[in-house]
Amino acid sequence: MKVKKQGVLFSYFLAELLLLNLAFFTVSFFKYGEPIRSGYLLLIALFNVSWMAIVFINGPQELYVRYKIQKRIKDHLLNCFLLLGIVSPLLLLFGEDEYSRTMIFGTTLLFSGLSFLFFLFSSNYFRLLRSNKSTSRVLILGAEEKGKQVFNFTQKNKHLGYEVVGFLDDKVSSNGINVLGRIQDLPQVLENSSVDEIVITMPSTKEKEIQYAIKTADFNGIRVNLVPDIMGSSFGTNQAAYQVDGMSMIEMHQVPLDLSHNYFLKRMFDILFAGCLLIFLSPILLTIAALIKFNSKGPIFYKPIRKGFGGKEFTCFKFRTMYTEMCEDPKNGSKSTTKDDPRITPIGRFLRKKDLDELPQFINVLLGDMSVVGPRPHRVNLNSELQHGVDHYMFRHYVKPGITGWAQVNGWRGPTITEEQKSERVRHDLWYIENWSFLLDIRIVFMTVFGKKTRINAF
Repeated sequence: MKVKKQGVLFSYFLAELLLLNLAFFTVSFFKYGEPIRSGYLLLIALFNVSWMAIVFINGPQELYVRYKIQKRIKDHLLNCFLLLGIVSPLLLLFGEDEYSRTMIFGTTLLFSGLSFLFFLFSSNYFRLLRSNKSTSRVLILGAEEKGKQVFNFTQKNKHLGYEVVGFLDDKVSSNGINVLGRIQDLPQVLENSSVDEIVITMPSTKEKEIQYAIKTADFNGIRVNLVPDIMGSSFGTNQAAYQVDGMSMIEMHQVPLDLSHNYFLKRMFDILFAGCLLIFLSPILLTIAALIKFNSKGPIFYKPIRKGFGGKEFTCFKFRTMYTEMCEDPKNGSKSTTKDDPRITPIGRFLRKKDLDELPQFINVLLGDMSVVGPRPHRVNLNSELQHGVDHYMFRHYVKPGITGWAQVNGWRGPTITEEQKSERVRHDLWYIENWSFLLDIRIVFMTVFGKKTRINAF
């Protein structure tokens, strides 16, 4: 049950990081009359890096998932002492003994106080986060004791954004819970309801039903979690065990970005890279916008609907490169761009050749709909076509779509007409998801800029 929780935890982590910097600037202002002195840049950097290291070492989930506020406060105070223990020796190591002890101890103390207030109002904070992007809608298969235990866990941890859609059970008797139908009704339920993940709590004796549920979920790109009494059975690959309220569970088809520290690292890179690039390229972006406006009638941006993380639709920002009257329907467009396509404007042809029309998608990265690197988001119609034609295609939705990706830098971009084009693009995307690393993302960014295959079929 970790599909969207990482986004909530990351927001919590950013909030604490903001409080840490606020504490530092406040102490500095009252002591020196200015938010930060030039000689204190190293100190604020050490505070931030040390706190990030503490969060990563402890594990974001363990740090923030607490049933009782007393436990969370106790653990946080211990982490603050650890922060103090890291920063002080590091300053001595760097030979920076002139730093005021007031700054070091004052920042740590004020950070503890601000965090305490944050804990008191964290329920309101998480309520703000519980939108369609952060709420994880859970369908539970099996309405017996273990199914109810999972349900109780979601109720105790509403701050993490869990929402139970209902139960499926061959024993339709409700017993006061929301049973939507039998196991065989799963395809209809997934079609009619928005579901992010499935928890299977049925006993291992129902192997046929479990296999059916997993196959149906895989086809729809829905993540699956299993209960412990089927831990020894083989229902898939890349299984990973974890704890939910003291109950062991297995996550099916775990990928590297399911781990919170990997997710945090990738999201931090996305925010910093996209933010800096948008600021640095702002003169170029404004120039392109002006050229589009003067070159042909119509809006500056083309905003197609694409399928993203979890198969959910989002609005993708691109510079308009076609004549307005020839632009396809943003959601139902089905025609791929071809070489010497007459729909493309003169300035649009240059933008597409150099991939400059993709630059506004860095806005999508900051909004959390996309990542800098990942499988390219497909048109809704193409997504449906490939779902029915390529095995495991929907696994692409296990991660956020990217501005660039492993398939693109290896020459598999553009048309998806032949079976080879379809299968190779998906194969490269799935390889990336299963073998993700931060260094791989850096490599793909480098290949996007300097690689020879990146702009094959760019028209």
